[in-house]
Amino acid sequence: MRTFDYKYRVSFEDTNVAGNVYFINHLKWQGRCRELFLHQYAPELLARLSDDLALVTVRCSCEYLAELFVFDEVIVRMRLGGLTQGRVSMRFEYVRMNGSETQLIAIGEQEAACMRREGSRLAPAPWPPAFVNAVERFAAAPVVA
Repeated sequence: MRTFDYKYRVSFEDTNVAGNVYFINHLKWQGRCRELFLHQYAPELLARLSDDLALVTVRCSCEYLAELFVFDEVIVRMRLGGLTQGRVSMRFEYVRMNGSETQLIAIGEQEAACMRREGSRLAPAPWPPAFVNAVERFAAAPVVA
């Protein structure tokens, strides 16, 4: 299955007093990976976010399997978990790169809802076709939204 990969080099600002990566950074990297994916594959959706559309994260998780440290190179791999009329689930793998060797560091998931602004409230909305086409590239089977 194809993944969207975000490469990152850990810096001191990502670590805590114990010297390992502070746990919340994994969730921050999920968000950054998702945003870069949208920038590259669905810029039309991003343009609508300043208009009538809202992309609302409703759930996120991360299961930590090993620690990361300063200057580790990590690849956050994102793939489609599922897509419905107004929700998408993206799955994440965090992989440490050490030359040609890899180590799975963490796994995560994020669910987002597509919403439309109606005055001061949000209402469920279907995904724009450009978004469906973009995520379909990262699905094992054709998407039916």
